[in-house]
Amino acid sequence: MEAGEDFGPWLARQLKLADMTQTELAQAVEVTRAAVSAWITGRAAPRPETIERIAAALNTDLATVHTRTTDTQAGLPVGWYHRPGHADGGRELGNAAAFAFDADVSVLARETCQNSLDERLTANGQPVRVRYTLHELTGETLARFREAIQWEDLFPHYEAASTQEQKVGRVIDAGLRDMYEHDRLVLLRVDDYNAAGLTGDDYDDGRFAAVVRRQLDSHKSGTSAGGSYGLGKATLWATSRLGLVLMNSTLSEPHEGRTERRLIGRLDLPWRQVHGKPWAGPAWLGRPDPDSRGAAVARSWWADEEMVESLHLKRESGEPGTSFLIVGAHDVASLADDSPVSDGDEGEDDDSIQRMHRRLVRALGKNFWAAMTGGGDQLPLLEASVRTLRNGEVVLAEERVDPTITQPSRTRALKAFLDGATVEQLTEAGQVAAVTVPLNLPARSGGRASLGEHRAVLLVTDAEDADGKPNRVAAMRGNRMTVRDVPVPGLPLSVNPFQAVLLAGEAAGPRAPFAAEAEEFLRAAEPPEHNKWGQTEELTLTYSPSAYRRIASLTRETNAAIKELVARPKKRSTAGGGRLAPKLTVGAGKRPRRLSAATLPVLEELDAQVLDGGAWQVIGDIRIPAGGHTWRLVPVAKFDVRSGPRPTIAWAELVGVDNCQVVDGTLRFDEARTATFRGVTDPTTHAVRTSLSGLVVELRTGEGESLS
Repeated sequence: MEAGEDFGPWLARQLKLADMTQTELAQAVEVTRAAVSAWITGRAAPRPETIERIAAALNTDLATVHTRTTDTQAGLPVGWYHRPGHADGGRELGNAAAFAFDADVSVLARETCQNSLDERLTANGQPVRVRYTLHELTGETLARFREAIQWEDLFPHYEAASTQEQKVGRVIDAGLRDMYEHDRLVLLRVDDYNAAGLTGDDYDDGRFAAVVRRQLDSHKSGTSAGGSYGLGKATLWATSRLGLVLMNSTLSEPHEGRTERRLIGRLDLPWRQVHGKPWAGPAWLGRPDPDSRGAAVARSWWADEEMVESLHLKRESGEPGTSFLIVGAHDVASLADDSPVSDGDEGEDDDSIQRMHRRLVRALGKNFWAAMTGGGDQLPLLEASVRTLRNGEVVLAEERVDPTITQPSRTRALKAFLDGATVEQLTEAGQVAAVTVPLNLPARSGGRASLGEHRAVLLVTDAEDADGKPNRVAAMRGNRMTVRDVPVPGLPLSVNPFQAVLLAGEAAGPRAPFAAEAEEFLRAAEPPEHNKWGQTEELTLTYSPSAYRRIASLTRETNAAIKELVARPKKRSTAGGGRLAPKLTVGAGKRPRRLSAATLPVLEELDAQVLDGGAWQVIGDIRIPAGGHTWRLVPVAKFDVRSGPRPTIAWAELVGVDNCQVVDGTLRFDEARTATFRGVTDPTTHAVRTSLSGLVVELRTGEGESLS
């Protein structure tokens, strides 16, 4: 049985809720006022027969008084408190913080999962578990839920807000029409376990007040926290067409002597007039606070099991954490989602729970694959899953996000690092190379020029098809949420596809120098979206206007290290079964003469492969003598035959890759000593099947001389 609150504080609050004085209780239970005072201060405890009379006086059952895990239902009932309009006539026509994000379930997944990671309880070493539940209500199930949230009291406020021409009014109007015309309402619940929960007082500094009462209060501790602006929680309300979020929290630290079923609801509407009175915007579902004037402010309350069930907020265990229920969830980004529908999706609209389910899974895998990866003696930081219901029945079974499926190569790279199984150079398929790259940390404003050098860890491995686009580098900090995912520029086309991971700050490991300082620096360099590192106002104010250059230097060092790791050794390739015959001869007129390589461009290497469709792709590396920018060379592709003239093949594509360009079919070189070109043949001009032939590439000068 759950441990209840001490009798004295519990009884004092019940008297406030029932608007009853100590003298009135003393008269009802036939004791002196001094006896009641002694119970409240903890100097004495009532006898069993007196407890029965206390329960009757408070109009509650005997078990409630004995367990004291919930408030009595006497006195002030749970209801909606709407903030009155401002006395100076000011109006807010919506929550500005919610406009920082789109109503996109992918954005919601990124922000809420990041918040859960930041609130993970680390003492037990276990991951934080986050579950997303999409639940479509229809018919009688929807009617019962509307009754539980006191819809009749809310509807006049919704009706007034929906008539406004601003964006918020249009969104609310669409949500109301969807619910009434289609008799459905989509709930999206986000549960986390092994997290801190909404601890703290209703009004003072703490997690509860930061989420429920305030804007732009992140209340994050620790340098590795992902959030720093206090904007992420706004995605909860932005995802609701009705601007309504309900919360049930199990606390990691007792409040008022208890931990389970702390409930509150918050509604974000624009300014409106209802029944001739102006209302400022937000409203809260809770128990009227007897300490406020006229008990006109709602505070959180300790709900019973029946209330939690009716609000669809029942948690699966007593493990600390919070359940957020988004009422009227929608996903505007699904309008552009052209992914194929799964079985049963036919006829569903763009807000279908099936589409939203798939988008949540993809977003979690893309952004948090690293946090879901463990290795060595480290467990994953995060476990995430998505399930979909309709009226309590399973539509899509719970799907745990597996990083080895969503990002196999990067997951392999990170696991190898955690296992201590990396290598210095890539020599075999499946290996993971690891090097360190420097991040020179500036001191805070007014300090010395440099704080020290942090060594971030760079991992590189072969790419797999399931990874998505290859030749990219994903960067992250200590909470291992992907912050940057960008292509590596300036790569030779001959490199094998790869994926790279940059672990900075505390993600680089406990032995990385200046890890905590790097966390703080990079956190200041992230915008509210936490999707890049660069110049921000916080970075400029905390460090200096030029501090962002340290990040640009880290990027250059990272790209240079990647290119060195993925550079292919100089060797000739015979991919596709064909033969290449690079030669260096030159002739003039009918009597060709052989020239010295010191005076000619030298074709050092030809790599080739047969593409799908039968075309040859050729990549040629050329060494150019001094003054080589005056050369004009024409690559000519021919079939290799034993005798007779070699049949010429036309180019479908001919481009300069490095230090050269193609003008009218002719290679023209820059002021450089090396150059690379790429050519793709036209299969319609092939006289012989590609797989049964060899290939020769001849280089001719613009004046007709040939380098074959």
